[in-house]
Amino acid sequence: MSKLSTVVDRRDAKLSMAHLYVGYVAVLIGAIAGLLQTFVRSGAITLPAGIGYYQLLTAHGILLALVFTTYFIVGFLYAGMSRTMGRFYDLPYRLGWLGFIIMTAGTVLTTIMVLLNEGTVLYTFYAPLKASPWFYIGLTLFIVGSWVAGFGMFRQYFIWRRVNKGKLSPLFSFMAIMTMVLWLVATLGVAVSVIFQFIPWSFGWVDTINVLLSRTLFWYFGHPLVYFWLLPAYIAWYVVIPKIIGGKIFSDSLARLSFVLFLLFSIPVGFHHQLLESGISPFWKYIQVVLTFMVIIPSLMTAFSLFAMFELSGREKGARGLFGWVKKLPWGDARFFAPFMGMLIFIPAGTGGIINASNQLNQMVHNTLWVTGHFHLTVASTVALTFFGISYWLIPHLTGRTLTKRMNLFANIQTILWTVGMFFMSGAMHTVGLFGAPRRTAYTTYGDHPDALGWIPYEVTMAVGGTILFIAVLLLMYIVVNLAFFAPKGVEEFPIGEVAEAAERTPAVLENWRLWIAVSACLILLAYTIPVIDMLEHSPPGSTGFKLW
Repeated sequence: MSKLSTVVDRRDAKLSMAHLYVGYVAVLIGAIAGLLQTFVRSGAITLPAGIGYYQLLTAHGILLALVFTTYFIVGFLYAGMSRTMGRFYDLPYRLGWLGFIIMTAGTVLTTIMVLLNEGTVLYTFYAPLKASPWFYIGLTLFIVGSWVAGFGMFRQYFIWRRVNKGKLSPLFSFMAIMTMVLWLVATLGVAVSVIFQFIPWSFGWVDTINVLLSRTLFWYFGHPLVYFWLLPAYIAWYVVIPKIIGGKIFSDSLARLSFVLFLLFSIPVGFHHQLLESGISPFWKYIQVVLTFMVIIPSLMTAFSLFAMFELSGREKGARGLFGWVKKLPWGDARFFAPFMGMLIFIPAGTGGIINASNQLNQMVHNTLWVTGHFHLTVASTVALTFFGISYWLIPHLTGRTLTKRMNLFANIQTILWTVGMFFMSGAMHTVGLFGAPRRTAYTTYGDHPDALGWIPYEVTMAVGGTILFIAVLLLMYIVVNLAFFAPKGVEEFPIGEVAEAAERTPAVLENWRLWIAVSACLILLAYTIPVIDMLEHSPPGSTGFKLW
């Protein structure tokens, strides 16, 4: 392994950029589908050539919420591990490329099925909606490819641990491994559902499917997916932002503990997405709601660490008064401004998440556009803005170029446009959701007549927000292409913060992977074993005994 430097190895950089290229192509296609969606829903246009609203909805959800995020996360984590642990060894490097190839094959296959209208089953692909078996095979390849990439990271990490016995692993790399462990454990649910339920059913090998079990396995995956999106953003907040603002990481041990808690409490909580579904005991719903609220603890720990870091950095620069440190933050630096706007948006997003997970409050907003608005605040705002902010320095770093003042200005404008556009779109979704407007529908009212546009002022507001967001996407594409191919040659910093001298020493137990994975497995077994056995024993008509279908 080459000597550790402040620059990602050129070989590793090409692997990371390959992931970013595919991710941003997905952003462009998904954004086009999203724009058309908002216009159709507002009644402004009628789609030509038989293109369906739900076809666009499926493409928009899969390409942006799954394809873009996963490709970006894998590319970012590979780059960060190379930066903090040194050049990847040959086997982990080859696994990274193999994972990329398998993921891309699955992505292309799934996207083709959606575009051919053979996979119009929405982002959640709930049964009894049925797609072409090749749609599900593409999803399987996508998941397996991400596993292979994760195994490459695991191998690199444990080789480093073996070579550097007794040393604390770099914080970035520890967080990267925790993120991929969470992803691996979470995707087991959707993999089981797709391989053993949907593929046999879609090929016609079996006649029926256990719908409740399929939905349960999806949400076993669906909720930790949110934290798979969020944890890389948290990595940037914990590790990268301190360096950008000229501060230091508040506490290494607090950061690691928060990630351990996210692993423990973000997976065994899928039932809070199924609070209104029959067939699940209220007792087990209650247990998982309690576990859901436990995730608030590491979220508050993160908020405390970040704002403590901001204040300490500001005080060192001479800030006075209660909020004097705010003036010392680098507001003109897009590397900071975009992620910070994501942090601020996460405050109402987190509040909405508490509402969604509360049994009584969920009764009002369940399956309304409120929930869609919530997702647009979390993944489409907090996560997306942080990922964009990372891209503004990561892409030029990996391509050997620099972030110019002009591109920095455009990046700040893009951040403002995205924030304003999402304010209109998500705000309208939340508002109309409180009035009862349903989600996942092409119509704007419950009425029997499709032309009864009872929510038209809000639908127009969504269309306005969607238009602003699409302009922001076009500007984003211009910035990404410029930073990848046309920006001046040079060296852009890959910022990695240092831990404050006054921070407590990190306990070795936080890197005891066997312990934390075992505790996570126990919580999952506690939350799911009896309910799943009950679903298998009480299969719906058409299936008998312990069958998945």
